Amino acid sequence: MIKKAEECKVEYREHMRDGDGTVMITNFIDSPEELNNKGRLYSRLTLNPGCSIGYHIHDKDAELFYIMKGTGVYNDNGEEKIVTAGDVTVCPTGTGHGIANKSDEVLEVIAVIVYA
Repeated sequence: MIKKAEECKVEYREHMRDGDGTVMITNFIDSPEELNNKGRLYSRLTLNPGCSIGYHIHDKDAELFYIMKGTGVYNDNGEEKIVTAGDVTVCPTGTGHGIANKSDEVLEVIAVIVYA
């Protein structure tokens, strides 16, 4: 199966997880069935300068980020760390994370959420 870029649904979430600004989400899948019910999200997250996804805990799933473009401040279970293009973050089940774009450039992240 091939899904063309124009077929991917785009949504905008204001104050995502109590973060700042509006996150643009480009969804690469339409439902968990496309991931054999092993996960629920495979998307590109676009955070403009000053935008963030607030800190939250993953109780029943895990989330991975691949930083495609830009620089972000990643909250890794309460500890802030700088992430840049090419970095990968892993938020295992039972831990928390968040990410903020405190730079002057766009931050693009590929996000995958898999079930525990």
